Amino acid sequence: MTSDANPQLQEKGGPVIEAQGLVRRFGKLVAVSDLSLHVAAGEIYGLIGPDGAGKTTTIRMLTGLMALDGGVARVSGEDASNVGVREQLGYMPQQYALYGDLSVDENLTFFGRLFGLNRAERERRKDRLLEITRLAPFRKRRADQLSGGMYKKLALACALLHQPVALVLDEPSNGVDPVSRRELWELIYEFVSDGMAVLLSTPDMDEAARCHRVGLLHHGKLLAEGAPDALTRRFHHETLMVRTANRDALEDLLVGREEVLALSPEGAELRLVLRRGSTQALLAWAETQVGALHWEPSKPAFEDVFLGLLADPQSCSEPAATELSGGAQ
Repeated sequence: MTSDANPQLQEKGGPVIEAQGLVRRFGKLVAVSDLSLHVAAGEIYGLIGPDGAGKTTTIRMLTGLMALDGGVARVSGEDASNVGVREQLGYMPQQYALYGDLSVDENLTFFGRLFGLNRAERERRKDRLLEITRLAPFRKRRADQLSGGMYKKLALACALLHQPVALVLDEPSNGVDPVSRRELWELIYEFVSDGMAVLLSTPDMDEAARCHRVGLLHHGKLLAEGAPDALTRRFHHETLMVRTANRDALEDLLVGREEVLALSPEGAELRLVLRRGSTQALLAWAETQVGALHWEPSKPAFEDVFLGLLADPQSCSEPAATELSGGAQ
């Protein structure tokens, strides 16, 4: 596993959320295996990985909602299973259960009472959250009549009423439109600028690239960890765009090849992530099968890094290779 330290975040003190050697089993299935991570104040940590990687299981252990089979989960230095610790967390699961027959205002009032806020403090915080989520004009609208994005923002407001030190979000923008997604991220950045620690899970590489640090989880194991741009710089496999008269034939030819870590069509071209040092020989052979190829190097995107790490966990373990020289034009 690789790691990148962020000195600015470490200067702010110890971790707000911390996992050491987390293990969770479901029968013979090991859903999470020896997982360690930490999230500092003022930091967004993205737990990324494909469906079934163990992201939600990890989040439930860190929020004290699921028992651990091994390891330790802490929030502000205290065991996450302690009931009192949960008051320091704002948690928004994938399916947040608001009361559909209550209005925006009534949902916030209800959750404020659950958190034990007195009336004056509840109203002050409620008004502030309605303002920053831009839900104030809709405070009388029933929750079940909100759009997907507005519903998510109301859920986020409810999770923040008690002013937690850390916010935990399980795929927060899943199912919302692009505008609402942007607004959700603007809110997250605002909370982080005030010193809140944010841990979120996402399968979306564009979202992952917005995080200060990410951890790539696969089959319950943390394969790599670091700042997205640092992981991209260290990625040492080869990314290129290939043009050919028969893109589909080339794709069929390369699928399953050991040298090919990832491939995806992009318009008339094929985007390839190839093992370092394999490009010249592989494409020369491919030309004998499908005809002339025209290719050029491409700067790795974070999605290329993600796919490369799934195929080869050592993809970011060495300094980046020198840039490729272009092929036949």
